[in-house]
Amino acid sequence: MQSFDKKTDYELVDLTIEGDEFAFAEIIRRYKGSVATTAMNMLGDVEDAKEVGHQVFIRFFNTLKKYRKEASLNTYLTRMTINLCLNFLKRRKNFQNRSYELKNAMSVSTENGISDFESKDVVNSALQKLDNKHRTVIVLRMIKGYSTLETADLLQLPKGTVLSRLKRGMAKLKTILETEYNYEYT
Repeated sequence: MQSFDKKTDYELVDLTIEGDEFAFAEIIRRYKGSVATTAMNMLGDVEDAKEVGHQVFIRFFNTLKKYRKEASLNTYLTRMTINLCLNFLKRRKNFQNRSYELKNAMSVSTENGISDFESKDVVNSALQKLDNKHRTVIVLRMIKGYSTLETADLLQLPKGTVLSRLKRGMAKLKTILETEYNYEYT
C-alpha cells in the first residue's frame, strides 16, 4: 500500500476512479471532519449529521466521474453536504424542536452568566428557528468561516444575495435571541 499523504486531491480522485479503495479512504479521512461539521451546523443533530455525512461520501463515490475539478474538493463536498442537508430538512417537518449542539457558535453573553456550552446550545436552538436560506448563509459565513464570495460560489447565488441574506438572517437571529432567550450580543 502506498502513502497518500503527499497526493493531491485530484490525484486521489483519479486513483479512486481507477479502483484504488485506499485512495478513496484517504479522501474520506481528509474531509470527514469538514463534512460532519457542515452537516451538524445545518441539521443540529449528531445522528442526522452522521446520516447525511455517509450520504455525501456515497453520492460522491457514485458520481466521481462527473467531478470536473473546477472547484476544490472541499468546496465540492461542502456544496454537496449543504444540498443533502437541505433535502433532509425538507423531509423533516419538526426539526426545530430537537435538542442541538453547536461546536463553534457565535459569541453571545447574558446577564445570567451561563456557561459557554449553554450559550452555544441556546444560539444553536435559535439558529434552527431561522428558515433554510438564512441559516445556510449564516452557517457558511459565521460558523464555517467562508468568505462572502466563497459562500456565493457554494450556494450558486449572487454576492449581493448572500450579503442581504446574511444581514436579514443575523437580524432575525438577534431578535430571536433577545426576545425568546433574553440574550444580548457582545
